[in-house]
This record gives sequence, structure tokens and C-alpha cells, in this order.
Amino acid sequence: MVHGYKGVKFQNWAKTYGCCPEMYYQPTSVEEIKEVLALARQQNKRVKVVGGGHSPSDIACTDGFMIHMGKMNRVLQVDTEKKQVTVEAGILLADLHPQLDKHGLALSNLGAVSEVTAAGVIGSGTHNTGIKHGILATQVVALTLLMADGTILECSESSNAEVFQAARVHLGCLGVILTITLQCVPQFHLQETSFPSTLKEVLDNLDSHLKKSEYFRFLWFPHSENVSIIYQDHTNKPPSSSASWFWDYAIGFYLLEFLLWISTFLPGLVGCINRFFFWLLFTGRKENSNLSHKIFSYECRFKQHVQDWAIPREKTKEALLELKAMLEANPKVVAHYPVEVRFARGDDILLSPCFQRDSCYMNIIMYRPYGKDVPRLDYWLAYETIMKKVGGRPHWAKAHNCTRKDFEKMYPAFAKFCAIREKLDPTGMFLNAYLEKVFY
Repeated sequence: MVHGYKGVKFQNWAKTYGCCPEMYYQPTSVEEIKEVLALARQQNKRVKVVGGGHSPSDIACTDGFMIHMGKMNRVLQVDTEKKQVTVEAGILLADLHPQLDKHGLALSNLGAVSEVTAAGVIGSGTHNTGIKHGILATQVVALTLLMADGTILECSESSNAEVFQAARVHLGCLGVILTITLQCVPQFHLQETSFPSTLKEVLDNLDSHLKKSEYFRFLWFPHSENVSIIYQDHTNKPPSSSASWFWDYAIGFYLLEFLLWISTFLPGLVGCINRFFFWLLFTGRKENSNLSHKIFSYECRFKQHVQDWAIPREKTKEALLELKAMLEANPKVVAHYPVEVRFARGDDILLSPCFQRDSCYMNIIMYRPYGKDVPRLDYWLAYETIMKKVGGRPHWAKAHNCTRKDFEKMYPAFAKFCAIREKLDPTGMFLNAYLEKVFY
């Protein structure tokens, strides 16, 4: 009999969203998850599955039953011939990397954070950068799904293909993902090179940058022209690092947090802080090389609010210049650095923000120095208005104000996904407040 806990308070990593589920479960087997679902059907309760809790939104919150998948975290099979790995859904990517290292394998692309579960990163449409690479869910070749009625579906391109097309970005609303098979590549090293530039230069030469580097992204420092360009590419160089505790922590974290806290009383300082830190930390050329997963992953030090929308790649310049013009026209609206700009290849996953188009992701951020909330509403609304205007789609894991009407316009296959969801979960067992805004 599966054991549940009462009185557990769930909070996401940034401590921006939380909930108090009626019961909290940490199952260790498929049978135990089936028991929880049977109990939920019997008592007419809703169920939410949670992984690493990194989503900066309420997508994982519920007042019903919460299933934490942390104990279902094994590597089930490594097929070195096909270069594929099958894992339980609750494995953290941070724990998967060393296992893949042992077999000389790697994932071809990863998001910045590895303290996240395999099912969570695919379900929320997590991405990195590289116009030849899709979002992380495009690396999934098969998965198993436990439905609300307790039956298990095996999904892949050749089996339950329609469900597979939906379930790779599942939003946690189709059932409980049990196992995932990921397509890997041979282990590789990356060299990361960062160097300063200007917004004009990077936008005028965008295609050339995208061709030059396999994993290209850039950071724009609002209230200035300053940009830091980051190239990441395959290398045979031995591991090397330009990291230093003094610059990365003492200056890049502790001093920055203190100055951002001061700026909550004097908002006009934000532009100066952005320019000062660019001058201090980003004006030199830096090089690091290491195993791919060590270069892709970096530490999120700050608690933060973020928005991240995918827009058609060809709209990158228009959208960024409009965001810059909005900030110049409204000096009272302040924006922390950076605005991070990344790119991803189009795909055919029904609710992927990159569905049928190559995309540019534009991530804005407002830090919470010492946990203090900074006014961000005007910045948020102006950004969302621009993103909608250029045909944007919000990142599923991150907070946004969109409703079903918006998603019907944004996603050509939205009705198809809804039909699949209603068939797999007719009573709405896997819905919550976040998902009700999406589907109703």
C-alpha cells in the first residue's frame, strides 16, 4: 500500500509559487502510482506529478494529490549500438550525465539547469540554443504513459504515433510519464567563447553568427547597446576554465545582489548597474572547454521572475528593437540584465513553441534580491504585447497571461491536442488552475 503524507508544502525553486496538496506521494514503483490514481478516481481527486520543481510558474501546483517522482530515477537500459538510453521519468538530468559518460554517450543539447527531471524537461518544452537543434523533447524516441484509468500506453513514431506527437510536450495533463527513451550522440567536448559586441552588430549579422557557431546565443544588457556573444562548439581541446570565485561570486553574485537591492529604492540605478557589470565582467574575451554537459549547464544563483517566448526566427530584430525602444520611451520601466536570446529548430510536436517554425527565444528576467520582489508589471505587459504582435508563443514552464483563445491562435494543432487530452483524461484528473486557463 502506497504511503502518502499530509501537510506538505510544495514550493518551486525560485519560491515564487507554492501550494499545499491534500496528500503528497513519493512512489517507488508503477504499482504504487496506479494505487494513487485508483484512490484519486475513487475520491474524485485531481493529481499533479512534480519533478525538480524548477518551473517558474504554477504549472505543477495542486490542492489535490501530488506525486513526486524522485524515487523513480533509474537508468533502465543503455543501447550503445543505437546510442539510446531508457530512463525512469523521475531521473534528474544531473544524475543521468555521469551514467551516460560511462558509456561514452551524451545528449546532443541540454537546458541551462540539470537539477530537473527527464519527464519535466520534455513536458514543459525546455530548450537550449542552436538553430540545427530542436527543443529537448525532440530527442525523445519513445515513452510510456500511465493514463487516468490505469492503463499503460507505449508511444513512439510507430506505436500510438498521435499520442506520441502530443506527449513529448505533455504539460503534465495527459497522464503520468513512466519511462522515456532518449536518442543520444557519442560523448563530445565543447569550447565556449564569449566576447563583447553591440546590439546593432549582432542583429545586422544574425545569419552569419548562426552559421558560425553550432550553439550560438547572446545576452543583451537593457538600457544600453551592450551585448555579450556566446559561441559553443565541438572541440578536442583539454578541459580549461576561466572561472574564478572572486569575479563569479564575490562580484557577479554578492555585489550584484546588494546593488540590485539598493536599486529597489532608487530604480534609476538599474541602467547604471547593467552598464557597470557589462564593463566589469563582459568586456573581455573568455574561453572555457569541457564535456558538453558541463558547458551547457550553469548555476542559477538568483531567485528570479522570468518570461521566455518563442517567436519566428525572422522576427528577432524587429522584436528586440521594439523592446529597446519601449524602454527608452518609458524611463520608469526598468529591466535587469540580461535579455537572453537563443534559437531552436522547428519541429512537429503539437504544443511545442517551435511547432512548424525555426524560432528565436527571448528570455527576460527580474531578480529578487534577498527574496524581495521588484516591480515588474509594466515591463512584463510591454514585453508580452510585443511578443504577441510578432506571433510569439510563451514557454510552458514560465509565467504568462495567455488563455485558451490565445493558444487557439498560436497553435495550429491546438484542437488536435485538446481532443487527445480529452480522450486520455476525460474527467480532467490531471488538470489544475494553470491548465484550466490553457484549456477552458
